[in-house]
Amino acid sequence: MVRNVSSFFREMEDEDFYLLSGIEQGMRFSQWVDGEKLPSFTGLPSKEISYRLERCRRYNLIEQKTMQYIGYRLRFEGYDALALKSFVKRGVIEGFGPIIGVGKESEVYEVRSYKSFALKYHREGHTNFRRVKQNRDYTSEKKHTSWMYTARKAAEKEFEILTQLYPEVSVPCPIDQNRHAILMEMVDGNNLSDVRLKGDRIKSTFDLILEEVMKSIGEGYIHADLSEYNIFVEGENIVIFDWPQAVEVSHPNAMELLRRDVKNIIRYFKRKYPLEAEKIDSEMIIREIENGL
Repeated sequence: MVRNVSSFFREMEDEDFYLLSGIEQGMRFSQWVDGEKLPSFTGLPSKEISYRLERCRRYNLIEQKTMQYIGYRLRFEGYDALALKSFVKRGVIEGFGPIIGVGKESEVYEVRSYKSFALKYHREGHTNFRRVKQNRDYTSEKKHTSWMYTARKAAEKEFEILTQLYPEVSVPCPIDQNRHAILMEMVDGNNLSDVRLKGDRIKSTFDLILEEVMKSIGEGYIHADLSEYNIFVEGENIVIFDWPQAVEVSHPNAMELLRRDVKNIIRYFKRKYPLEAEKIDSEMIIREIENGL
């Protein structure tokens, strides 16, 4: 897991961020930024850069590598710090809380402003960059991409989709986005995978999920990675998370992805609630939903 930068964020100085921002700019052109180019990227004198490099290495914000030159690049912690600085500067984050969720390609923290929000850092490419690059439509056509580009594009896409879906579809309310980070409303509740539904709640929750799938189709999107792990049960309602891999209904694989989403949910209910779910007609449900396309 990436280190939580909020533990030392308030110790950082403006010049630290100038350095990080300069390395970020240089990484647009190459994976490693030549240390000799940092004065032009950061606007800092060489002596100041040496001091800031040492500080940022100590905070685990950057990496150094010796090749034909001494190169530097951001770690995810450095990218987190830049995004967090932007949110604080905009006045949308005033305090930091604990980590509240870790996914395959993201981490979510509680943060505070006039009320609690959820801050999601996208981690696409952190553990398996090649797989993410091949499977995401915003990177598959590019020959040269980096984890930084991939994570940022994922956040931009998810924020855009949440903005289009909310409030017609039960998704978290999007607040703000910067780089690879999204600020959203805090949703109380638990993952569907962790909840034990009883009685009529089993069928009503199943029906609610299908209703939200239909609503998202009506708004033009298919989730494309729906499972019990990105559905929250909040009281009598449900909220669907994690939309960066979503596709438009006009996508050539839309029908296939829709069928997979629905089958995932049906399979989960049949496995966890076999008696209550034995009457579920999978093919009939899928045909009815496909007719909504």
